[in-house]
Amino acid sequence: MNQSAAPAIPGRTTEDQHEFHAIAAGRLIGIDAGTKTLGLALSDVRRTIASPLETIRRTKFTADAVRLFALVTEHSVAGLVLGLPRNMDGTEGPRAQATRALARNLNKMSPLPILLWDERLTTAEAQRMLIDADQTRKRRAEVIDKLAATIILQSALDRLNNKD
Repeated sequence: MNQSAAPAIPGRTTEDQHEFHAIAAGRLIGIDAGTKTLGLALSDVRRTIASPLETIRRTKFTADAVRLFALVTEHSVAGLVLGLPRNMDGTEGPRAQATRALARNLNKMSPLPILLWDERLTTAEAQRMLIDADQTRKRRAEVIDKLAATIILQSALDRLNNKD
C-alpha cells in the first residue's frame, strides 16, 4: 500500500522520498527492524554519510520506543528511515506488515516523519561485507543489524541527495 498519494506530514509514514525530504530537514536515524533487534544507524548533520549507531534488543514496544526516542533527542534527529522488507518480486509478506505496524505505533508516540525504504538484500549485503572483512561469526552477530541499518540509511541518503 503506497501512501505517497497524500502529502506527508510530521508524524506520518510515507514511501515518497520527495515529500519526506521536504519535511525532515536534519539528521536521520535508519532502522533495520528484526524480530529480536532494532539495528540503528545515524546520518551526519549534512545527511551525506550513515554510520552504525546501536542495536536495541527488542523487549516490549514501549521500552524499545523510549530508547529510540532518547537517541532521537540526543542526536537532534528530524526523521526516521525504516527498512521495509519486501519480497524479491516486490510483494509484501508478514515481515513487511509487521514493519508497517511498527511505523504506525511509532507515529502514535512521536511527530517525527517516517520514510519506509525498500530494504531488499540489505542484510545479505551486510553479511557479505562482514565476511569479506574476515569478522568472526560472533562479531558478525553483534553488528549485523546496525550495519544493515547503515546500508538502508545510506541508500536513502544517496537517493535523497540525488546521487543514485
